[in-house]
Amino acid sequence: MDLSLSPAELEFRDELRGWIAEHHPGPSPRGHDASFAHRRAWQRALNERGWAGLSWPERYGGAGATLIEQAIFYEEVARARAPQMANTLGLTMGGPTLITHGTDDQKERYLAPILSAEEIWCQGFSEPDSGSDLASLKTRAVRDGDDWVVSGQKVWTSYANESKWCMLLARTDADAPRHRGLSYFLMDMEQDGVEVRPLRQITGEAEFNELFIQDARVPHANLIGGENEGWTVAITTLMHERAGLAFALQVDVQIALGELIEEAKASGAAGEPVMRQKLAQLYVEVQVLRLTAYRGLTATMRDGSPGPEGSLAKWLWAEVNQSLGELAMELAGPRAMLVDPTWTYRYLRSRANSIEGGTTEILKNIVAERVLGLPRG
Repeated sequence: MDLSLSPAELEFRDELRGWIAEHHPGPSPRGHDASFAHRRAWQRALNERGWAGLSWPERYGGAGATLIEQAIFYEEVARARAPQMANTLGLTMGGPTLITHGTDDQKERYLAPILSAEEIWCQGFSEPDSGSDLASLKTRAVRDGDDWVVSGQKVWTSYANESKWCMLLARTDADAPRHRGLSYFLMDMEQDGVEVRPLRQITGEAEFNELFIQDARVPHANLIGGENEGWTVAITTLMHERAGLAFALQVDVQIALGELIEEAKASGAAGEPVMRQKLAQLYVEVQVLRLTAYRGLTATMRDGSPGPEGSLAKWLWAEVNQSLGELAMELAGPRAMLVDPTWTYRYLRSRANSIEGGTTEILKNIVAERVLGLPRG
C-alpha cells in the first residue's frame, strides 16, 4: 500500500491548509446555541469555497473531488482543530443517500440546502425497543391519498432540535417480512404532530433527542427509493455513516494522543515503565486504526461506495478513543475528580462511542458475517 501523496494531492493539501489557516473561525463558543451557530457559519464559508460537499459530483453542487482529496480535507480540518460542520448528518449520510437513491426532483430540491447548512438533517432510525435490531421498528406510515400519515417514537436522534428534515425509517407493510416492509422518508420536522424532547447527556449537553410523532404527514413525493424498499436505502445511509468520518476521527485520536504524551512527559509520568508501556500500546492501536481507515478508503475507491469494512473502522475507533479517555483519567490521578474541559469531557463523551452509530456488538457481527464470511450465529 502506497500512502504517499501525488504532486497534485500535495498541492491540494497545501492550498487547503493555507486557506484553513487564513479563515479559521477560532474555538467554538460555550453554549449549544452559540456553538451550533458558529459551526453553521463555518460550513457556509466552506461551501462558498466549494469544499462543503467536496467529493459530491459537480452537478449536485460538489467539487467532484477524489476520495483521497476528501480524506485529506478531513485530516487537515482535524489537524487545524477547526470545528465540524453543522450539517454533519446531511453531508455525510443524507446527501450521499439521495445521490444514490433519490429522484432528479429530490436531488434538485434538497441537496443545495444541505451544502449551505440552510436546512439541517437528522436521522430517525432508532427506537426505544429497536436500536441494534433496527428491522423490528414499530413506527408506522399509512398511505392517505398523496400523503403518508406517520405515528411512532424515535430516540437518540442527534440534532433533531436543530433540524428541518428527518431521514425517517417507518413500517409501511405490517404483513411483510421485517426487512421488506420498511420505507424511507424525508419528514418535515417543523409541523404539527412532531415533538422533540432533548435528552441531557452525562457531559451536560443535549445533543441527542427523543422524537414523538403523532399523525404527522409526509408527502408521497418525499418517499426515497420506493415503497417497502427502505431497508436497502437505510443500509446505504448506515454505510456512509460508519465510513464517512473515519479519517477525521482517526486523525483526531492521533492528535489527542500526541497531546497526552506531551503532558505525560512534562509530568514525568512517561518515565514510569508501566505508564510508558500503556502509552506505547495505545500508540500502536492508533496506527492500526489509521491503516484500517486507509484500507476502507481503498475498498470504497474500488467498489464505488462504502462497504461493510466501515464497521471495522468504527468499532476500532470506539475502543481506542475510550482507552484514550481512560488513560487520560489515570494520568490525571486525583485531579481526575475535577472538571477538565479537555480530558474530562473526552472521557465522559467517549462512553457513547460504542453505542452510537451501531453498537460494537452489532458491528462485530457485521464484520464476522459480511467481511470475514463467517456463518451467522
